[in-house]
Amino acid sequence: MGNRMGTKFEPAKKILKLNSDQEANALFGTLDENLRFAEEQFGIKISAANHRLIITGDKKQVDLALEFFQEKLSEIHGGESEESKKLKPVQPVKQQHSEAGTSLDNIQFHHKGKLIRPKSQHQFDYVESIIKNDVVISIGPAGTGKTYLAVAQAVDFLKKRKVGKLILTRPAVEAGENLGFLPGDLYAKINPYLRPLYDALYDMMEHEDVAMYLERGIIEVAPLAYMRGRTLNDAFIILDEGQNTTHDQMKMFLTRLGVGSKLVITGDITQIDLPGGKKSGLVEIQKILKNIKGIDITYLTESDVVRHTLVKDIIRAYDRYVP
Repeated sequence: MGNRMGTKFEPAKKILKLNSDQEANALFGTLDENLRFAEEQFGIKISAANHRLIITGDKKQVDLALEFFQEKLSEIHGGESEESKKLKPVQPVKQQHSEAGTSLDNIQFHHKGKLIRPKSQHQFDYVESIIKNDVVISIGPAGTGKTYLAVAQAVDFLKKRKVGKLILTRPAVEAGENLGFLPGDLYAKINPYLRPLYDALYDMMEHEDVAMYLERGIIEVAPLAYMRGRTLNDAFIILDEGQNTTHDQMKMFLTRLGVGSKLVITGDITQIDLPGGKKSGLVEIQKILKNIKGIDITYLTESDVVRHTLVKDIIRAYDRYVP
């Protein structure tokens, strides 16, 4: 990977110390295949000597490569200190496959100089499902990467011209706040609900590129109500916060799917904000759509949380709490 034009190159060197030849062999892979993979993917140089891995190159890329190898070391040791002496060889990165046979090479994205990829088996299965199916429903708690990975895949499809348009939508449901008391016009009132979708886009694309695509209508970020009456062809469509759709809204959204399009619905059925005890459309479609070919329902759990480590503990605490 090269640097963007105008981006300042900051040379850096990081050293990762290894404990033994066995650990080094498990980390490097067959014929040092993992080292070669990292050099190619991160655009850095790697040398190894005396149980030390020396990584040199641009500072940002070096930091990413170091994080990559630290994650691999965690896999080798099983992530548990009790098992630290039982080394588990890591399968060479380019040969990692799921049961369905999709290579990890096809499930990783490079945006703004950083590698975005699934970090758990459930996340891997989720992104693989997006590649293989036209409609994917992902259900799981906050922080499991449901929306982030979907947006990453959508941006990747857009850049590779597999689709002509990217549409991101959410229901504008009040989560304990009164929409009517927010200041500004309708756009100003609704925009806070759409902010997380913009944040994901800006994390993967340059701001000026997002602005250009928005202006040209290639990327659209809009409330769910704006989808009514449309047929969405040649598009990658993401419905976020799907748990806050009603039965009728979910049916309306699903039937917008046009030719050459993919549709991803994400949500957390433990955080339903619908007023008046209305049934969630996301809860219902688990039964309604479960046996339709081309539609897949995936589930993520607290073990897939990729935010602050405390988020897992918070989710578990709420699951255990009985008022």
